[in-house]
Amino acid sequence: MRVLIAIPVIHTQQDMGSLLEQIKQDYIKKYSQQKWAEHVKSVDEVWNGIRRMIIELDLVYPDVRLYQDGLPVCGKETEIVRDVAATGSKNHQLLLEMLDFGARLMGTEDPQLLLQEYQFLQCTLGTTQTPEEEKKHQEQSKKLLGERDQFIAGQINKSLASGDIGILFLGMAHCVEPYLDPDILVMHLLPSPRERQGEFA
Repeated sequence: MRVLIAIPVIHTQQDMGSLLEQIKQDYIKKYSQQKWAEHVKSVDEVWNGIRRMIIELDLVYPDVRLYQDGLPVCGKETEIVRDVAATGSKNHQLLLEMLDFGARLMGTEDPQLLLQEYQFLQCTLGTTQTPEEEKKHQEQSKKLLGERDQFIAGQINKSLASGDIGILFLGMAHCVEPYLDPDILVMHLLPSPRERQGEFA
């Protein structure tokens, strides 16, 4: 049996990289400056809570493999995480903390698919779309997300060994479970999107 702990990623400002300003301005335009400040504060609080929950798991870190949304398979995974952590990313600071305890960091995503995602976001952020254009972009986004999920699952399937515990930090729009090997037991540190929907059904 292999165990994978799934943790939903809520991106901090630092995780957004060069897209931050566009995303921030779109958010403020849609809601308000105050709502943006409240959002940033709430995201930080969520990450503080995630860190506490992981500590309480009392993991044997040399048996832990870390998988991260947006981290390409490139041979420089640790360097990327250190660079992003240095900007203040709570997500990546947590990864570094676990690496210091002996966890192993795994390349998680296809670099070409990530580049396509970045280019797609660049084209759509801050633009006004017709209903037809919006529908087309949603379909393209869904297709790309599915391709990313299949690749991520493939990385986990081939690198998570028996007796290992994987920790997957992944955006809430993703769904990798259908593509995982049947012997991988998925546990959710927080309620899964489906469970959260059930609370309000």
